[in-house]
Amino acid sequence: MHKFHEVTARLEQALSRISHENLDILEEVKEQVELVLAQFRRAKGRVDVPDVELYEDLLSLYNKSSDAAADPEELRRLAEKLQLVGIAELMQESLALHEMVSASGGDPGAIFEKMSNLLKEIKDFVQTENPNLDAPAREKNLPPSSSSAQTTAVGNHKAPVIPDDFRCPISLELMKDPIIVSTGQTYERSCIEKWLEQGHRTCPKTQQTLSNPALTPNYVLRSLIAQWCETNGIDPPKRPSSSQPSKTKFACSPAELTKIQILLCKLSSCNPEDQRTAAGEIRLLAKRNADNRVAIAEAGAIPLLVKILSTPDSRTQEHAVTALLNLSICEDNKGSIISSGAVPGIVQVLKKGSMEARENAAATLFSLSVVDENKVAIGASGAIPPLVTLLSEGTQRGKKDAATALFNLCIYQGNKGKTVRAGVIPTLMRLLTEPGGGMVDEALAILAILASHPEAKSAIGAAKAMPVLVDLIGNGLPRNKENAAAVLVHLCAGDQQHLADAEELGVMGHLVDLAQNGTDRGKRKAAQLLQRLSRFVEQQKRSQSQTEAQAEQSLSQSRAQQP
Repeated sequence: MHKFHEVTARLEQALSRISHENLDILEEVKEQVELVLAQFRRAKGRVDVPDVELYEDLLSLYNKSSDAAADPEELRRLAEKLQLVGIAELMQESLALHEMVSASGGDPGAIFEKMSNLLKEIKDFVQTENPNLDAPAREKNLPPSSSSAQTTAVGNHKAPVIPDDFRCPISLELMKDPIIVSTGQTYERSCIEKWLEQGHRTCPKTQQTLSNPALTPNYVLRSLIAQWCETNGIDPPKRPSSSQPSKTKFACSPAELTKIQILLCKLSSCNPEDQRTAAGEIRLLAKRNADNRVAIAEAGAIPLLVKILSTPDSRTQEHAVTALLNLSICEDNKGSIISSGAVPGIVQVLKKGSMEARENAAATLFSLSVVDENKVAIGASGAIPPLVTLLSEGTQRGKKDAATALFNLCIYQGNKGKTVRAGVIPTLMRLLTEPGGGMVDEALAILAILASHPEAKSAIGAAKAMPVLVDLIGNGLPRNKENAAAVLVHLCAGDQQHLADAEELGVMGHLVDLAQNGTDRGKRKAAQLLQRLSRFVEQQKRSQSQTEAQAEQSLSQSRAQQP
């Protein structure tokens, strides 16, 4: 960080020496140079002081064992310093974690599991301590420094630091009217409109070409900014009067909207051919861009697509479930799909549809399960057994779709037992040992998330998993080593027989190597196992010594009694 600030200062100094106003360059270029210079000057003044206490509290909670009780004072400090003191903040953090899972294809690994558990600890603590989280005024929940952050700087009181996500990437100012461009980036409306008016066709932040000029209001971010302002005693930024909150200002053209309406008429007809054609076109339109996904949902397509999930025509069924998958990419559409009663139909396709339809049904369930409450509904719908079946008998793509859906569903504790009872453990063991090993990563990730459940622990033990896990700890890839060690930690907890089996299979040498050269999580798991195994070996030695001493004593007594 220090080096970064040094470079920033040098760049600002070098740029300020250039008399660009005397150069024969366009006014637009001069404006851009001045803007960059202003950004460097702002960056120079914004230095984050390391918070050692926050670091230590996070590290302590992050590294604690699952059965150890957390320190309430640590949790209180974390909730306050991370500003996770209300429903909106906690939900935003939860959504960010789930977006990380989505971006990783459903298998972000151990880090996500740890972060998810950490967030749950904070969430449970905050809800226990503050039952009235919805209250508009939450001064009692704010960090001690917040009282001085309620107003702009006065005397020694400092104004609150604006979160980076609330600043426009162009102006670096708090956004008044945030809008989203086709690349998914958010900007202040006036800034991006000026950028586009100057003839640019790229996203300023990513430099990607904009697929269309659509500017969609970011209502969620606007609401969060308003809430942050209220919490910190700041007047919410007023949107310019010329700005209109119309969602479709630059979205779909009238011709495109008319086309969508025609497709919906076909979709609701009794003609199977019309339904098939319309579902196929909606599938493609929903795949194309975010504007289409919003427009199709707002036109009322979701209930019609749900209705034809039960059609006997396999092709129509495939188009319908894939269209729902594409529509579910839009966060607002997830709730509409669930509330339209889509899950039973999707599960039926997962059971009875063509292989491609089953694969896309699994992917749809994964997409919907990003929302926490949907995990419960999907798990209760009977989706888990057909997902396990697809994991067992599907194509490579089908197996991966099923694995990502199962992994995500099993983040919810209530789904773990259902997954074990659906027979997932024998399937996972087969995937771990099949030639090619194309599903080892996914299988181990699911095993690792299940292993804490008592039924899973019993099933893994019954499946004779120990030799496979020990081999993976010794010869697997880094991620696989840490997941195999994580499974072994749960398997050996309080189980002398598993400890004896692991020790006999030579796991100690592998664990020593993992403790020295593994990932951070792998090192921790290896250390836990080495500690348990060392205690076990020590106990075995003491027990053997006692047995030998008793035997020798018995022998001496018997000799003494002989005439």
